[in-house]
Amino acid sequence: MKYSGIGGQAVIEGVMMKNGDEYATAVRKPDGAIEVKKDSYVSMGEKVKFFSFPFIRGVFSFADSMILGMRALTFSASFFEDDEENMEPSKFEKFLEKIFGEKMEKALMSMVMVFSVVMAICIFMVLPMFLASIFQRFISSHTVMAILEGVIRIGIFIAYIKLVSRMEDIKRTFMYHGAEHKCINCLEHGLELTVENVRNSSKEHKRCGTSFLLIVMIISILFFMVVQVDTVPLRVLSRVVLIPVIAGVSYELLRLAGRSDSALVNLLSRPGMWMQELTTKEPDDSMIEVGISSVEAVLDWRAFLAKNFPEKYS
Repeated sequence: MKYSGIGGQAVIEGVMMKNGDEYATAVRKPDGAIEVKKDSYVSMGEKVKFFSFPFIRGVFSFADSMILGMRALTFSASFFEDDEENMEPSKFEKFLEKIFGEKMEKALMSMVMVFSVVMAICIFMVLPMFLASIFQRFISSHTVMAILEGVIRIGIFIAYIKLVSRMEDIKRTFMYHGAEHKCINCLEHGLELTVENVRNSSKEHKRCGTSFLLIVMIISILFFMVVQVDTVPLRVLSRVVLIPVIAGVSYELLRLAGRSDSALVNLLSRPGMWMQELTTKEPDDSMIEVGISSVEAVLDWRAFLAKNFPEKYS
């Protein structure tokens, strides 16, 4: 395996791929054609050197991913909003437009991101703590309580994914997620980027965000074993305050896994790969074509293969 430097995410009926400062979003439009939009995005780590330091860059990399993801999702959703455009704006939308004017879309995106982060913290960090505390009268060991809280956290995550995967649109998004992984795996294992080669590639990848979330949940168990506070407000505060630290450590582990092909790293990456069974599904050929289009917009894959696999493509 050779590290390609590209990564991405699934969007509505499409795939976004990023390579360096360039990213491209490819979408299968309702008429069947593939629309590709290429743009650039300078990460926070490039703008501020301090943000690129190890164990700090993880938090800002996550923020970059959210911003870029919202941009790609907004673009992909624009092809499926015909019915909404004909509807009368709600009172809330009129209120926002009056306040923010032309910047209303950016304001809405910011509000959605803030709301998403707050809800994620409440559901996946604070709620498991309260559920685990129910058993505190039976369990005196702080270590056991930390493990129990972590198990509950993972259980909530799995239940959440299982629940949302029942939605048809989410099922298709998970298929595009599989197409994204397959395209990257195809190239990084020295195969030409064709539909057949991509189809035969793995839909699990070590750099996936699902793996990152699992690592976060496991690392949080280790942190909360060490951090011991007695009062409920301080326990809640510790869960919130330590998120950047946990995310920073988790990012470094994921980054190491994505750039190494050693037996030990592959073994440690297996739980995250298994978790991806929940968030990736096998794509059809039309979805693979969309994934290929997004890759080709940001990477000369033939030059990549010639450079990294000279024995096959010299």
